[in-house]
Amino acid sequence: MAGLYIHIPFCVSKCSYCDFYSCTSTANTDDFVSALRREMRARKEYLGEQPVKTIYFGGGTPSLLSISQIETIFDEIYGNFTVQPEEVTLEANPDDLSATYLADLAKTPINRLSIGIQSFDDSDLRLMNRRHTAAQAEAAIGRAQAAGFDNISADLIFGIPGMDDRTWERNINKMLSLGVQHISAYHLTIEEGTRFGRMAQRGDIKAVDEDTSERQYEMLRRMLGTAGFEHYEISNFALPGRRAMHNSSYWRGTPYLGLGPSAHSYDEHERRVCTTDTDLYIKQSPSPEMFETETLTPEDMRNEYVMVHLRCATGIDVGDFKSKFGLEATDKLSHRAEKFIRDGLLRNENGHIYVPCEKFLVSDRIISDLFDV
Repeated sequence: MAGLYIHIPFCVSKCSYCDFYSCTSTANTDDFVSALRREMRARKEYLGEQPVKTIYFGGGTPSLLSISQIETIFDEIYGNFTVQPEEVTLEANPDDLSATYLADLAKTPINRLSIGIQSFDDSDLRLMNRRHTAAQAEAAIGRAQAAGFDNISADLIFGIPGMDDRTWERNINKMLSLGVQHISAYHLTIEEGTRFGRMAQRGDIKAVDEDTSERQYEMLRRMLGTAGFEHYEISNFALPGRRAMHNSSYWRGTPYLGLGPSAHSYDEHERRVCTTDTDLYIKQSPSPEMFETETLTPEDMRNEYVMVHLRCATGIDVGDFKSKFGLEATDKLSHRAEKFIRDGLLRNENGHIYVPCEKFLVSDRIISDLFDV
């Protein structure tokens, strides 16, 4: 199986924390769709004979596209790839999801929505420069359910400067009350080049302390676990049977084709990334000059395997690692893991080396020490 990722780069405004590539002009969406279609036709052989099982519209804000533009994109997808869709996701902002838009969207192949809510506290939403209110977010989920969408993921952010534990608890409870099937919860990171990054440089905002981060993460884990959600990846929780198939394929190392500006592609041997310039993309797609390619060395492949698998609750299947990379590499991995196992930061059980869920927040430190260097 393989996946198809489509990056829609348009946003009405830039969120304070966001360092993903996007542009805040929506004047040339038709030209973008034409360029996207050209790229599809030019790169349709990238996945070989593998059928496309998952499709993901990310961004940016894919819900800024009109229904006719989305239908045009699907026509091109089905005309160029062998599509056997099991999960087709559209990222959306709550204020884009009118009843009419949702009713028309339900007639397309999209069968899953990922709604960027981030908080049910209006002061936090204003701080993050989100363009919806808490009331709009709640109403959007209700409208999506009324339109027939029964596979809905919603995002929350914790570790927001100034957000106390009581507000975070209310956020979690509100999300649980709305009956979504999947919740992605991310710790706010202050990145250079973002509005928050500039505010931090001026001293107007400061990242929360580690104790607050760990406490709010533990609240999240406990409350969602009590509600029946599986904690299956660092930032992702799902009701049984509702794990994100497309994103899970990234963590399993499944090949995927990324289309659109800034999109990444992976075919198990190399990574290819497209230009982060929408105007250039529209003018030149599908010119080879738009892409940078990285050929993965055996060391890169081992490190990538360790990184993506330790993001997940199942961790590294030692037998699978051995079959892919050999006995010597497996012995090195086991040796490096020993000190973390002794310290309780890793476990080795039933043929799997994994990070206990309660230690996920420090997993980056563990993973980097397990790399081949």
